[in-house]
Amino acid sequence: MVVHGWVWATTIVVLLAILLIDLAVIGRRPHVPSMRECTLWVVLYVGLAGLFGLGLYLLSGPKPATEFFAGWITEYSLSVDNLFVFVIIMSRFAVPRRYQQKVLLIGIVLALVMRGLFIAAGAAMIERFAWVFYVFGAFLVYTAVKTAVHKEGDEADEFKVNPLVRWARRRLPLSREFGEGRVLVREGGRRMVTPMLIVMITIGTTDLLFALDSIPAIFGLTKEAYLVFAANVFALMGLRQLYFLLGGLMERLVYLNVGLGVILGFIGVKLILEAMHENELPFVNGGQPITWAPHVPIWLSLSVIVAALAVTTAASLVKTSVQARRAAHAER
Repeated sequence: MVVHGWVWATTIVVLLAILLIDLAVIGRRPHVPSMRECTLWVVLYVGLAGLFGLGLYLLSGPKPATEFFAGWITEYSLSVDNLFVFVIIMSRFAVPRRYQQKVLLIGIVLALVMRGLFIAAGAAMIERFAWVFYVFGAFLVYTAVKTAVHKEGDEADEFKVNPLVRWARRRLPLSREFGEGRVLVREGGRRMVTPMLIVMITIGTTDLLFALDSIPAIFGLTKEAYLVFAANVFALMGLRQLYFLLGGLMERLVYLNVGLGVILGFIGVKLILEAMHENELPFVNGGQPITWAPHVPIWLSLSVIVAALAVTTAASLVKTSVQARRAAHAER
């Protein structure tokens, strides 16, 4: 797949325009979005991702389109898991609900910029060092096990304010008020930053930590940096509305960690197999490619991802429904 510079430029400009429109709508009227509003925005962003994938299919064929959809679904599902931590961040900083949309959107924009740099670095490494797939694959398998055995409530224990946020708290003149959702306010003739800035930095940098497993995962599905970038953008663009739309539903996805563990483990093994096909390490098979390693087609990857999410979501909803009925019966 050949991606010209003008395609990159056009894609970035269009996506930035959408995000700026979104930001303008929020900035004009901070509010707690209704379920209808959230649903419409989520449907819009999912529809845009679908149109993008369809465009890839028509212009470049089924392989890039399938790789994009596999990557987008993987990134979106991993982003849903990240929402648990975003809830904790909002709670820890006591962000008023009417300002949470703005915090999430600015934090997500920061995350997109940092992920862009991460993707560029990852693409350069893969281009020069094929053996890095061994590292990515082993890391994903480790992360898969850790994710699968993850227990409910662990997010609160694991969340720590990162060094950048601690530095900002110490060095910046910080107001105690949220200043009607503004980042800067003037108090006593002195310009000060509000907690909004600290929360935005926290959201953005925390998401970058999540990218440590999601970016290698999508590189296991496609080596094309343009598709990796597009899948990340479309996954993060609808994350803000998904935060409000899911609400209490997140607590019902009790087996989501198992599904994500299966996906990460599968992609980790796929990455190791890819590394074996392109092996250059002198101490592995004499530095020669391992031709007997099976090849995992992209359609199989997409099927495993969708099946893992569908089964674990259905199992989660069934379990929580049974528990709710039992609890209601016990109260009678």
